[in-house]
Amino acid sequence: MAEELVVHFEKLLTRVDGLLSAVVTDRDGVVLLRANAPNTSPPFTESALGCTFALASDQASKLGLRKNKSIVSIYGVYQLVQFNHASLITTFVANSNANTGLLLELGAELESVTQVIATALHERQSGAL
Repeated sequence: MAEELVVHFEKLLTRVDGLLSAVVTDRDGVVLLRANAPNTSPPFTESALGCTFALASDQASKLGLRKNKSIVSIYGVYQLVQFNHASLITTFVANSNANTGLLLELGAELESVTQVIATALHERQSGAL
């Protein structure tokens, strides 16, 4: 199943021009799935991104804006679009000129896929106890 998910994520990289990487982590930053566009090694794909997003998301909710579902960040020539999908964080790294709206739509599409990963992860952790 893991190989199928990687193939699925690699196909996603071809759907949006400028999308360089898709990473799924847990809230502690453990990378569960990573797909990079061919011949690229984008920055910002280390595991600390998941932890940073979780912290920023929690802090933003304290501003009275309720729990947020995504955060868009621009860093020079790159943009990060991150999603809070249950207990998992999905991060897209793209060129700054990539269509942010398409990235947000793609992230919403992935919510059902990440739910499958979260369920499998939870079942595995429950079985290990």
